[in-house]
Amino acid sequence: MKVIACYAIKGGVGKTSTAVNLAYLAAAEGQRTLLWDLDPQGAATFLFRVKPKVRGGADALVRRRRPLADAVKATDFEGLDLLPADFSYRNMDLSLDATKSPTRRIAALLKPLASDYDVVVLDCPPSVSLLSESVVRAADVIVVPIVPSALSLRTFDQLLEHLIAQSKAKPRVVGFFSMVDRRKRQHREVVAALPGHRAQVHALVVPAATVVEQMGLERAPVAAFAPKSEAARTYAQLWSLVSG
Repeated sequence: MKVIACYAIKGGVGKTSTAVNLAYLAAAEGQRTLLWDLDPQGAATFLFRVKPKVRGGADALVRRRRPLADAVKATDFEGLDLLPADFSYRNMDLSLDATKSPTRRIAALLKPLASDYDVVVLDCPPSVSLLSESVVRAADVIVVPIVPSALSLRTFDQLLEHLIAQSKAKPRVVGFFSMVDRRKRQHREVVAALPGHRAQVHALVVPAATVVEQMGLERAPVAAFAPKSEAARTYAQLWSLVSG
């Protein structure tokens, strides 16, 4: 079972859009796929038309009073299941801290699902926290959307320093550009320069496009309702990169 975490320290960078599209593409390829929405805002849960309610809340899952499998919901897409989030997830760090091995907890919770799924995609909240450390330990690949700005390199380096350096597992990091507006000179310059400075950053660009914003109206991945769009093509390239 391959675990792919979509994570960024900064919010509002297209992390959920990435997670939703990667999960959809994995399932469309025939992989048995689970998307775990770890963000208390529950955006991925909303996009897949699932009620944002977890019986017993995050605490019941983290402390194993309820198996993850019992909370899994089907989506409208074949081969793609969702583990929804609700507002109780805002306290997940507290629940993790009460366990014996908090930084290994996400991996331990996912382990029983290995026979049921080929791919697990984690949609992570933006923060540097106990949860993010646990996610890093569990992940085989960490996918990082980067909005091209003056702080992009600093934010990306913070992730590497504070999370990856703490992980013995050393997951592969795949950075790419998100919400790119080519009319902006700064965006063009960062997109052109950054991949040459960081081997983990790839020259893949998801534009700041209306079609991505329409996910909230369509309540579906871009790759499902606009498969020929530039964004859908980039997500497909990203999936090929992280699945290999």
